[in-house]
Amino acid sequence: MYTRAVKTFWKAALVLSGVAIFRPIAAAADAPENFQVVDGVAIYLGVMPAQILQGHPMEHPEARMHGGVPTRGHRDHVVVTLFDNTTGQRIQDAQVIGSATEIGLGSDQQNLEPMRIADSVTYGNDFDMPGNNIYHMKVQIRRPDVPGTVEVQFTHRHFDD
Repeated sequence: MYTRAVKTFWKAALVLSGVAIFRPIAAAADAPENFQVVDGVAIYLGVMPAQILQGHPMEHPEARMHGGVPTRGHRDHVVVTLFDNTTGQRIQDAQVIGSATEIGLGSDQQNLEPMRIADSVTYGNDFDMPGNNIYHMKVQIRRPDVPGTVEVQFTHRHFDD
C-alpha cells in the first residue's frame, strides 16, 4: 500500500511540474505577435499595403500622409500605436523610429510620423517590404521628460499580394 501511494504521489508531482513548466510556453505561443509591453509602454504594430490609400480623394488627410501614396516598388504602411500600460492613456507626444529588416538582407529605417486620425495619434510610415518573407520590425520610442529609449522588436511574417 505504501509503495502504491509513493508511486501515485510521484506521478502527480511529475504531471504538475510538467504543467508548471509548459504553461508559460503555451501562454507565450498564444500571445499576439503584434503586441508587446516594454518599460511600461504598450506597443501595437500593424502592417498593411500602402495602396489602400489610393481610394482616398487628394483632399483627404490620409491621401497626403508621408508624401502621398507610393508609386514605386512594393510599399507597405507600418503603423505603431502606443499606450501607457498603467493608465491606459494613449501616448501622443513620442518620437518613434521604425525599421524593417528582411532576414538575410538590408534594413529600411525611417521616422514614424505622428498621424492624427479621429482625434487619436498613431505613428507610421511606408516601408519597402517585397514578397512573402519574414521581417524583423524594430521600434525605438523616445518620450519627452522620460529618460532613455524604449526598444522593441517584432517578427512579422509578411503576406504576399
